[in-house]
Amino acid sequence: MSVLLGVAATTIVSSAFAAGVATASVSAAKPGPGTTKTAKGTTGGSTGKSGSQHGSRKPKPSPTPTAKPKPKPKPSPTAEPTSRPKPKPKPKPSPTAKSKPKPKPTPSPSKSSTAAPKSDIWHPAPRSRWQYQLEGNDAYASTGGVNVDICAVPQTGGACVRPDVFDIDLYANGGTALNTEAVKAIHARGAKAVCYVDAGSIEEFRPDYRQFVDWNDSHGKSLLGKPFSVRFPNERWANINNDRGQRDFLLRMMEARVAKCANAGFDGVEFDVVHAHEEGPSVTGWDISPATQLVYNRALADIAHRYGLAVGLKNDLSQVPDLVADFDFAVNEECFENEECDDLKPFVRAGKPVFQVEYLTAPKTFCPKANATTLDFNSIKKADDASLNDKPYTPCR
Repeated sequence: MSVLLGVAATTIVSSAFAAGVATASVSAAKPGPGTTKTAKGTTGGSTGKSGSQHGSRKPKPSPTPTAKPKPKPKPSPTAEPTSRPKPKPKPKPSPTAKSKPKPKPTPSPSKSSTAAPKSDIWHPAPRSRWQYQLEGNDAYASTGGVNVDICAVPQTGGACVRPDVFDIDLYANGGTALNTEAVKAIHARGAKAVCYVDAGSIEEFRPDYRQFVDWNDSHGKSLLGKPFSVRFPNERWANINNDRGQRDFLLRMMEARVAKCANAGFDGVEFDVVHAHEEGPSVTGWDISPATQLVYNRALADIAHRYGLAVGLKNDLSQVPDLVADFDFAVNEECFENEECDDLKPFVRAGKPVFQVEYLTAPKTFCPKANATTLDFNSIKKADDASLNDKPYTPCR
């Protein structure tokens, strides 16, 4: 899975709400015609192809004392045949990291004080050039490691162009401070900022990690599943079932993160790893149905909207028809590589943008297709190893 373009307990999501959402239309993940490379993040399935082509790119953490440093090697067919590594935000080393002191719980955010009318929520234009940077660059420390002045020549040629939308991590340069300065700088340049939040796997380097561990330990080890991937053993698949209140707890934690996104001034949020149902228990450790995934994903979208933020659906192509009405834009990795871009057309038909990234495919190969009126995606090319630094960066138009 992987990286760029790349957060404390809150209001309890009532069981009545979850029950109401659960009755919404459900569609099972489309069976794929075989196996292929995944969207190189985790393993598992996306709609048309094998496993989750949708591992989701994620910020890359620094090596932990319990795991050997992990370079960015190309995936090994024998180690993880259906997936490539996913980049993740690179946290800054901390002298207290080994001890992992238990953080104080974040006060529950108030829905009434932060909720915004739907009319005030940002609705990105269908054609909005984007940048995906989840890993910070120390050269831009004053803006949280984000290169807010990046300007690149598009695949179509001509003068350099600047992003209209930046998808960046909630925290500045892999640390624990909110990315407020980056958001301010992005807004000063007339662009919008999307807040990266991992909603489906629990990362050890996040400041609220200990709360997940404590809940898991006190509820029969029913929350934290298998390691996310061979490359990222320091994060675990979350159990979004609710037989012991797991989903209720996760949604409280996600609401606390979304409240931070809103407080930092972000315009939207990208929830990563919302496709566990496509992976199966052999990958995640949990038996999660498509219906359960829909309940969780819709609840996440509702939280974002209550805090005045636009919300993007990350991958989860098998449920696009069910979720396009709930989400304001799509974020996709490697649909051209995996030959499944048609699954995103419902967003285009609804007048909602598709922010799309390729890692292995050359711009001259996929950009003409992305720019065509039949798709009209906002596509970019990032590094071959799926790292999400500020560069390389080639927008299609």
